[in-house]
Amino acid sequence: MTSHIWHALLKSNHMLSLCLFVLLNGLSAMASLFFPFYSSQNLTLPAIAILAGSVILFMLGLSHVNRLISLNITAFCYGLLWAAQILIKDNLLIQHHHPVLMMSLMSVLLVATLSFINNISAFILYCLPVYLVVFWLNHNEYGLWLTFTVALPALGIAIQHQIQKRHREYIQRVMHKFKEERERLSDLSMLDPLTGLYNRRGFQHRFDSTMAKKEGNHYILLLDIDRFKSYNDHYGHSMGDQTLTRVSAAIRNAVRAKDIVVRYGGEEFLVMLTNINSEQALQTAERIRQYVYDLNIVHQFNNELSGNITISIGLTPLHGNNIEQALLQADKALYQAKNHGRNQILTTESFDQS
Repeated sequence: MTSHIWHALLKSNHMLSLCLFVLLNGLSAMASLFFPFYSSQNLTLPAIAILAGSVILFMLGLSHVNRLISLNITAFCYGLLWAAQILIKDNLLIQHHHPVLMMSLMSVLLVATLSFINNISAFILYCLPVYLVVFWLNHNEYGLWLTFTVALPALGIAIQHQIQKRHREYIQRVMHKFKEERERLSDLSMLDPLTGLYNRRGFQHRFDSTMAKKEGNHYILLLDIDRFKSYNDHYGHSMGDQTLTRVSAAIRNAVRAKDIVVRYGGEEFLVMLTNINSEQALQTAERIRQYVYDLNIVHQFNNELSGNITISIGLTPLHGNNIEQALLQADKALYQAKNHGRNQILTTESFDQS
């Protein structure tokens, strides 16, 4: 998003510079046509071309055409037209030769400075043809002064160009940093802060990207720590949080990197086994159950034969993209696993057979 905004801003600045440039040139052409320094041949081809081109380009600029018009090419063409206009004007002048040439050059410099304050290349391409013509028509008189007149604003624009370049680079670095920070915060918002596993939002994101690949069969596991409320009541919530962290790590270690592990809520976890068959899914579920049991987290108040923390698991295949139905079936299987003595795995197939 930030990249699109940045490019849109650059495009907007480009079109504004173009509109300002052609507007000022159009006004200058109108002044040259209707308020000339000479008494005959008011209509000259270069001035007419500048005025007509300015109207067309200004309308194109206002219409925000998708293909940007090159400022450098436009500036150079206008510079050539003004150079031709000055050549024609000089032939028609009877007196005040030098002042008129200087006024023409200063007019071009003013337009260039206003339009291309951050574009040194367009400034040079626009002013250079006019400067060379004026320099030639003056027969090298005041050559140093003419050069200084052009070089001074060119130097200022060159410096301003470097300042703006550094400013743009800084803005781009800030925007890039902002994008990275936003992505980091987005990632954090998809993770459970206690266990580091995905939360429900993170699961939905991973689920969508996994299903978009359309490869293999997937299985859904719902896992619940047996009698965890009793554990919290007798050992305290601090020990309960430690247990949740250790159990989540055991689950994560028992599955593959491409499988999705989620803290679904409280002491309940969800695992999506991707691109796997039913036998492998059952083996993975058993490995999870064993890994948690092997943590040997003492639980003296679970009213079961085992004195350790255990989990019960409901396992079901995922049909198509119907995650809601799969979760419903896995939850039913988990409920039956709890009713059948806990610390065990029950699949929807075995549940249906029973």
